[in-house]
Amino acid sequence: MSMRPARSWSAELWELIEPTQAAILEHPFLTGLSDGTLEPAAFARYLAQDGHYLRDYARCLAVVGAKADTPADLAMFARHSAGAVEVELALHGTLLPALGVDVAAANVEPVTQAYTSYLLATAYAGTFAEGLAAVLPCYWIYAEVGAALLERGSPDPRYQQWIDTYAGEEFAVLVKAVLELVDRVGPGLGTLEKDRANAHARMTARYEWMFWDAAYRNEQWPL
Repeated sequence: MSMRPARSWSAELWELIEPTQAAILEHPFLTGLSDGTLEPAAFARYLAQDGHYLRDYARCLAVVGAKADTPADLAMFARHSAGAVEVELALHGTLLPALGVDVAAANVEPVTQAYTSYLLATAYAGTFAEGLAAVLPCYWIYAEVGAALLERGSPDPRYQQWIDTYAGEEFAVLVKAVLELVDRVGPGLGTLEKDRANAHARMTARYEWMFWDAAYRNEQWPL
């Protein structure tokens, strides 16, 4: 299910994100997921870092929601924050043991640390719109990746399980709700605030590419 919008603030954001999204779909980590050639060790490294990431992402969603103007939007982000933890428990709970990975024993690697630190700093210090734009690429890019990889499929059942999670209707509904909020917020933004928010979205989209790349290359702390 594609989430590409009509012209709106989300369309403006998509123009910024789309080149990175295209590069993500061409990355050997993602092509390896769909053709089954990705080394299980790289997938395990990704899942371990994703476990660390999702815990801080859940915190970011809670902070962004706390700055929302309406109780309904606050409640939505509270649900999504809880859902990020539930995804970790459900998806990782089945995949990680099969791969012999213990998230608690895995170090938080450089890109994970940088990405989550950027998200947390933006959520706490920025406006609601800035925080919203910063957390958006994780929603949107995963929905687009899921939709694209679902068409390709994967011969590896572990990779297919991951694809099915992010290509599913339940996740698509979450992303659609966030995009609708983006387009409600957009018309009320001044030029400077929108520019800052757009810059955050572009940055976190780049971090999404870097996250998969770091797992693929087995990037670790140099010292």
